[in-house]
This record gives sequence, C-alpha cells and structure tokens, in this order.
Amino acid sequence: MKIRYLLSPIIFLSLVTVFFVSLANAQQATVVVAANMKPAMEEIYQQYKIAGGQDLRIIYGSSGNFARQIQQGAPFHLFVSADESFPLTLYRQGLTVDEGKIYAIGRLALIVHKSKKIRLSLNQVELKKIIEDVNKIAIAKPDTAPYGKAAIDFLNALGLYEAAKNKIVFGESISSATMFVTSGSAGIGLTAYSLAKSKEVAQIADHLLIPENFHEPIKQRMVLMKNPPKPAVDFYAHLQSAKAKDVLRLNGYSAP
Repeated sequence: MKIRYLLSPIIFLSLVTVFFVSLANAQQATVVVAANMKPAMEEIYQQYKIAGGQDLRIIYGSSGNFARQIQQGAPFHLFVSADESFPLTLYRQGLTVDEGKIYAIGRLALIVHKSKKIRLSLNQVELKKIIEDVNKIAIAKPDTAPYGKAAIDFLNALGLYEAAKNKIVFGESISSATMFVTSGSAGIGLTAYSLAKSKEVAQIADHLLIPENFHEPIKQRMVLMKNPPKPAVDFYAHLQSAKAKDVLRLNGYSAP
C-alpha cells in the first residue's frame, strides 16, 4: 500500500508533464516559407525570438509545393510565398483568413561559380556566348517556383530562351537551383538576388542583378490559414514591423 501511495504522485506528475508538453506541441505554429526567403527569414526569426516570441516550426521549400500541400490538408498555419498567385488561389478556395499581405518585392540575379572565370553580362550577344559555352543553366521549376517563371521571362525578354532551353536544369526550389551552380554542376544560373548576395553563396559565386523590367514584378505575399494559433498571428504581425522590413531591405528586397 505504501508503494502505491508513493508512486501515485509520481505518475500524476508524469501525466501532467505529458499533457502540457502535448499541449505546447499542439499550439506550436508551423510556418512554410519560400526558399528564396531563407537568409532574411533566419534573421527575422531571431529578431522575433529576442523580442519574446514563441518557438515556431519553419519549413523552407517551393511556393507551389506548399500551396498544393495546403490544398491537400497539410497542417500549416502561415504561408510566406514567393509570389501572389498561390496565396490568392488559397484565399479564393476559402482556406485562408483573408487575402493576406504583400510583404516584399523580389529581384532576380544571374550567378556563376567563381572558378568558371566568366564575366557576367546582360548584353544579348555576350550572354548568348556565355550560354553557348556553359554546360548547364540552372533555374527553379517555373510551375512551382515564381523565380523560375521570372527566369524564363528574362530569357524570353532577351530572345535567348531558344538558345538556352536544351541546357536548362530545373531545381525543385530556388535554393536547389542555386546549389546546382555553387556545387559546380551548372555553369550559370538564375536565382533570387537575396540568395545570390547571401554570405554562403557570395563567397562561392559571382552575381549580376537583373533589372526589374526584364520580368514581371515578383510580388511576394504571405497569408494566414484558417484558425491559426496565436504564435502564427504574432509572427505574421512581426513580419510587417519596421524591424522586419529593414532586414528584408538589407537582403535585397524592395518594399511593396
């Protein structure tokens, strides 16, 4: 009898602990973020945490894949997209709180591994020669990654898509397309300017910022899913703060 009496409080405390851990996990927000945003998002998340924000589960990938997963019932709470179309489609399907907010305007960049010793150029003749000389050209899948679509727009604007199309290799996201170049697998690539200027990429690859008139504006929208937990709502608000906007600007984004 004494043994039972001593064990009961222990069992009770264990059950209470399990309950609160389970409750905490249930309330943890999952934020899915376009891959181009990773360098900036890591800074913004640290900013948010220092200010007392709760832990978040942050996943990076392609906007199109995240949108499809949300449509299939994935338990995501905040979607930080690389474009407008995917969040607005989810809004029209009744899956979001509202139509969300445009939080940044993205930019496109041409990149090359430093070891290639290639001088990047936006001159049509010079860029055509570069395309002819390299083995592969890396871009993100245009149907799931907005920066991939912008890359195709850029090549078409210069009349170079036909020269490039047989050399294009597609990354599942903009970060995987960038890795084709930084690993040396592709001669050149088209990526997000924010990734091209990040410390990890800039020490391996040279880049050239592409003027905005060569492609449709890359308006990046974020949106809350229906019935979001409070941490997701709080982080959504933080992403609209002046401090977060400063980080975005320093990472190569324009204000909406």
